[in-house]
Amino acid sequence: MISAMKIFLTGAEATRSLGVTLGKYLSANSVILLEGDLGAGKTTLVQGIGEGLGITEPIVSPTFTLINEYTTGRLPLYHLDLYRLEPQEVVTLNLETYWEGFEVAPGIVAIEWADRMSYQPHSYLSLHLSHEDQGNRQVEITSHNFVMNAEILAVFKHYLGS
Repeated sequence: MISAMKIFLTGAEATRSLGVTLGKYLSANSVILLEGDLGAGKTTLVQGIGEGLGITEPIVSPTFTLINEYTTGRLPLYHLDLYRLEPQEVVTLNLETYWEGFEVAPGIVAIEWADRMSYQPHSYLSLHLSHEDQGNRQVEITSHNFVMNAEILAVFKHYLGS
């Protein structure tokens, strides 16, 4: 099942705040695929997710390390950045080990530049961030077999209504 909606955020702080709220309510094995131009807010959103999970260490973009693992929060956060990779290189990372939760503790998987993936998990939430006027952002949210709990739905409805 695929369902989609668009929300509008007024700047970086609203983007971070959305992430904080998601971090509070996402469940283990949630996969968030992030797309958008440079500076659209992908890392800012992941920083908010980490804050919502209770992670206190700085969350930085893993552009050069590819994967940063944060394990001190309510759930682990696996933050991946595929910007520097070609699709054929992404396959060699065996990303499914993160969302299947067999080799690592089940947590939240947030993947920046997900358009470089040649395959996706069965269930995920796709967020495409884009710039709008005056530093605002539009987020197109698409759910692919992703079961949104009542709290997550309420978050998105809040932003739809604002």
